[in-house]
Amino acid sequence: MKIIVVGAGIGGTSAGIALQRLGHEVVIYDRMRENRPVGAALSLWSNGVKVLNWLGLSREVAALGGRMETMSYRDGADGETWCRFPLDPVASATGQRPYPVARADLQELLMRTFGTERIHLGKEVVGLEDDGERVTAHFADGTSDIGDLLLGADGARSLTRDWVNQGGAPIERSYCGYTNYNGLVPADARIGPLTEWTTYVGEGKRCAVMPVAGDRFYFWFDVPQPAGLPYDRTEGKQPLLEAFDGWDAPGVRTLLEAIDPASSLNRVEIWDIDPFHTWVRGRVAILGDAAHNTSPDIGQGACSALEDAFALGILFATNTEGVEDTLLRYQAVRSERAGDLVLRARRRGDETHAFDPAVTQAWYDSLRTQDGAGIIRGIVGNIAGSPVNLGGGVLISSALGGGVDARDGC
Repeated sequence: MKIIVVGAGIGGTSAGIALQRLGHEVVIYDRMRENRPVGAALSLWSNGVKVLNWLGLSREVAALGGRMETMSYRDGADGETWCRFPLDPVASATGQRPYPVARADLQELLMRTFGTERIHLGKEVVGLEDDGERVTAHFADGTSDIGDLLLGADGARSLTRDWVNQGGAPIERSYCGYTNYNGLVPADARIGPLTEWTTYVGEGKRCAVMPVAGDRFYFWFDVPQPAGLPYDRTEGKQPLLEAFDGWDAPGVRTLLEAIDPASSLNRVEIWDIDPFHTWVRGRVAILGDAAHNTSPDIGQGACSALEDAFALGILFATNTEGVEDTLLRYQAVRSERAGDLVLRARRRGDETHAFDPAVTQAWYDSLRTQDGAGIIRGIVGNIAGSPVNLGGGVLISSALGGGVDARDGC
């Protein structure tokens, strides 16, 4: 069977690898002209890592991942540590250590594993046709390709999603109320311990670092502000210096000084999409951000795309009633859980960004007495329902207090 994948991101390439290993002919098209991932790095929680393990990449991913032993929250004003606790209970409960990874490193690994000779860049899809037996993708350069099915992993502004949703209510993106700045800097213990996820908070803003391979920190700043504010790259980090003026925590000041806008600084307005459950039309289906565009507030965006790839692989390996039937089963397996993660991330973002100052202040107050158990419960709660767990959920440890949920998050 020939499968066309539109989009060479995390979801598209991982789905391509899974289906290729089942013996299908898979080809990937992407409108980008070179591999330039959006965002510096990402959180691979245990569910995402397990999918990559399943794809045969366990050693490679472990080598790319940062060693993250502990987590802490600190006061952005003066650097006082409010709470600090180990992350071992996440691995104990789920069976897999999480890894922060540089997005470009993971993207390069997935593209190389799939086969770069079967990835065609600079190919923008402008139209689709499905005659009930074959799907045709038409490209902006006047060429086309025909396959037995097509998977749209073409991102938050997906053309494939619009085609699948034809005749349905418009699917609109919603602004989450804040802008994220992110990048990579050399790891520096003055910012935070080299094996710790360190987060500074205050005024509804966040500044955090995670370790990734290559003795680097992945950093990000969240700034609540209206959408559409003008920004020119020549401004560099000036908006960050202004937004975090008055944050005198030594780690924050050291991080701001270390950022080199010419080498690594991205500015991204954060948007998401209300959950919806029409992911399939005939022989065409969507995955990744095209299906469940989410904010990064619980770190499950890439993991959810990897879960899509896992579900597609398992379903095409085990169901034989036809392409349309299998794609509908994929939709049934994935849309509810993926939508739930979007809403969990949205609630978490509302809590942490002072859209209701009293709610965020209550969160700050709770961090000062936090032993980590509630936060671990939230992280594990996001992982427990993953299809990669094969219904096994998690093994409850005493550190989880006897149960998991997603009320605390990360």
